[in-house]
Amino acid sequence: MLSYRHAFHAGNHADVLKHLVLVELTRYLAQKDKPFWYIDTHAGAGAYALDSGYAAKLAEYKDGIGRLWVRNDLPPALAAYVELVHKINPERRLRAYPGSPYFALWTLREHDRLRLFELHSKDARLLQENFRDAGKQVVVEAGDGFAGLKALLPPPPRRALVLIDPSYEDKQDYERVFHALKESLTRFPGGTYALWYPQLTRLGAHELPARLKRLPAKGWVNVALRVSTPAKDGFGMHGSGLFIINPPWTLHATLAETMPYLVHVLGLDDGASFTLEQQEA
Repeated sequence: MLSYRHAFHAGNHADVLKHLVLVELTRYLAQKDKPFWYIDTHAGAGAYALDSGYAAKLAEYKDGIGRLWVRNDLPPALAAYVELVHKINPERRLRAYPGSPYFALWTLREHDRLRLFELHSKDARLLQENFRDAGKQVVVEAGDGFAGLKALLPPPPRRALVLIDPSYEDKQDYERVFHALKESLTRFPGGTYALWYPQLTRLGAHELPARLKRLPAKGWVNVALRVSTPAKDGFGMHGSGLFIINPPWTLHATLAETMPYLVHVLGLDDGASFTLEQQEA
């Protein structure tokens, strides 16, 4: 059941999209003086080596962050994201990739808080090791992020960004994410929620964005990056997306500027494209 390890896919096209959006969200929320919480339901190991171990086996990062690493024409939002990846590669050689918790930590302030959940026992231990010196700002829990999210909402400062990023290895995750968002909006309707989802030929994956649009949210942005034509045998992920509830008003314009560039640079064939939709509050 818990065989999935994100290290195999670290830095791929899906990570690029997810972390580009994450940085935009955290930086926007940090513009106000009032503190906020970052809650990550599936935090993974926190950071990943690219030149050894799992990531080196598939080397998916080469068609993700690897393609952006050598560019000198990045749009502003992508340039800000890539500059954060430089923090874990001080010699400017692409040898490691930060997970979502580090992107959040590097863009939050001292009075903001991170609550990180990871169910996979080995990744949970790695996550705890990576953040053992972070002090009270970061709390890592080895457990079910869906249950943890339910217990945390609403958070004390009444401001939060929630990232829900399961592997969808278990087909039940499609139901879990929908109901987690539905219940979260009941408990804490003013929170900002970012749900990552894969683009697969599987029916559950295809139907999920339409289901999310029916949630009782005042405003949302749906962005997806398809890097290739779906395989004829139906195998593999050809893209991914993020559904953001209560997004910053600036997000849609930023993505409208950035997504054509990502299609051009990360696209693998003529089937590469992007989706960008919004419902304004």
